[in-house]
Amino acid sequence: MADTQTDTPPDRLSLDPRSEHYDEALLSRGVGIKFNGQEKTNVIEYSVSEGWIRVAAGKSRDRFGQPMTIKLKGEVAPYYEDAGAAQDGDASEE
Repeated sequence: MADTQTDTPPDRLSLDPRSEHYDEALLSRGVGIKFNGQEKTNVIEYSVSEGWIRVAAGKSRDRFGQPMTIKLKGEVAPYYEDAGAAQDGDASEE
């Protein structure tokens, strides 16, 4: 879907393999989310342009066994967790 060589994560990304916004290559690289200035580790899906994230609602499950989610609206800032490590690793290989 998106170019994995850029340092900007995609506008929308999901952890659910059934979603059209799922991209295993990007997820394996590690994407972090800052929501309203705070680090969030329980984000299931996000959209920067629409300004929302989906997080699990406790331990609740739907009838298909998937976690129930809540959509929270606010400022979404995704980033790659390994961006600094990849640059440091490239410099050490030269």
